[in-house]
Amino acid sequence: MGYRKLGRTSSQRKAMLRDLATDLIINERIETTEARAKEVRKAVEKMITLGKRGDLHARRQAAAFIRRELVTTTDAEGNETTSFALQKLFDDVAPRYAERQGGYTRILKVGPRRGDGAPVVVIELV
Repeated sequence: MGYRKLGRTSSQRKAMLRDLATDLIINERIETTEARAKEVRKAVEKMITLGKRGDLHARRQAAAFIRRELVTTTDAEGNETTSFALQKLFDDVAPRYAERQGGYTRILKVGPRRGDGAPVVVIELV
């Protein structure tokens, strides 16, 4: 199996996939084209599997891919906490899938994009 080039050079493609994967971990739901969603699904599922492993080596491997972005969350009492996307991956997202063997994402078709007719989908964490 190969991969999609997505009309970009390898460095641009890697940067785009890192951005999309980080955004998916932070927001748990993003809207993008179908081809991009299928590629980012591979990356995110690998990151969640690393998060489930949870050891230092897995954390460093995930840190090499996930962007260092801040995540602000609000609890029921209205208190805001700030952490990084990597911390959210290991502390919040990965433990949810402790019993699941893969298949952490879902792709839902939205329809064609207005400007160019590209198929748009929503990719979300299950």
